[in-house]
Amino acid sequence: MQRSTPSPAPRRGGATLQQVADAAGVSLATASRVLNGSTRIVNPELSAHVREVATRLRYVSHGPAQALARATTSLVGLLVHDVNDPYFSAIAAGAMRVAREQDLLVMVANTYRDPELELDYITRLGAQRARAILLAGSPPVDPALAAALREQLMDYVHGGGRVVSIGDQGPDIDAVLPANAEGARAAAAHLIGLGHREIGVVSGPAGLVAVADRLAGFRRGLMASGADVRQTAVEGDFTRDGGYHATRRLLETRPEVTAVFALSDLMAIGALAALREAERRVPAEVSVVGFDDLAICADLAPALTTVRVDTEGMGEQAMRIVVGAPEPSADDVGPGRSVVLHSATELIVRDSTGPAAAA
Repeated sequence: MQRSTPSPAPRRGGATLQQVADAAGVSLATASRVLNGSTRIVNPELSAHVREVATRLRYVSHGPAQALARATTSLVGLLVHDVNDPYFSAIAAGAMRVAREQDLLVMVANTYRDPELELDYITRLGAQRARAILLAGSPPVDPALAAALREQLMDYVHGGGRVVSIGDQGPDIDAVLPANAEGARAAAAHLIGLGHREIGVVSGPAGLVAVADRLAGFRRGLMASGADVRQTAVEGDFTRDGGYHATRRLLETRPEVTAVFALSDLMAIGALAALREAERRVPAEVSVVGFDDLAICADLAPALTTVRVDTEGMGEQAMRIVVGAPEPSADDVGPGRSVVLHSATELIVRDSTGPAAAA
């Protein structure tokens, strides 16, 4: 049984950057600029205040991104939300395949979807003079968190590093973008075409851009059909258990649903378990669609209809951006070297979807 990823253990010996920011009454981005060697100017009085709070709380910085000093190693950092999730392990496999061809060493770090931990890893990789950082996972929707992450990344780029994101981190960050909205729209059209009008969505955490994109695409697909559709979204973790519990809540509030769209395959697997427990037959009574097309999907009973994302291919594309980029010179260490590649999605129809049951 898939278990939720445990939270990281608290850091020993001192405060975290977030704790310093809270105690100083500043944003996470400002605290990071003061303590982690940003080239951006902070008011001297405010800077002194933040440093005093950091000293009092025994915060230990791991060194600025500027420590790259134009001399990089063969190390590439790959930051993933959850290494146990097959989506991220497939991305890692693709990236590592290309890295091996180029004699690069990949270090995989699990962020547990914790923005502060992500910032900490970026700082550490800068101090280790990593050649590049690959970000595999959706950026946060929260503007403050997104701004803090972006500033840290741009400081790393100014120091001579390369950043490639699988997901959109902004116009100055190289990116490989999965067609999340288009894939979800295709899923909506498929269910509408089968006659479904009572539809539930098993959604991932609301704070992720990928979730927002998939939800928006699915809703646009429903609206484009012109059909009179009732749609309800229930949020859960991006895990098997998250999908299971969200589907149970959905069935309690909307027992009349004839179709479930899960925003990830792991969540869809949990949805299938919840429907089986509720003695709702798939697809005779309820159709189920997932997203990602994990390797196991074809072997489920029933085999899962899903939106295919070329996860290994995205990892390969991201690493090829790194190895194809020229080494930064003294006159070329800032933002603006943006490369954007698009990765298509495809609806794969299997046995978990069928015509809506007659009312």
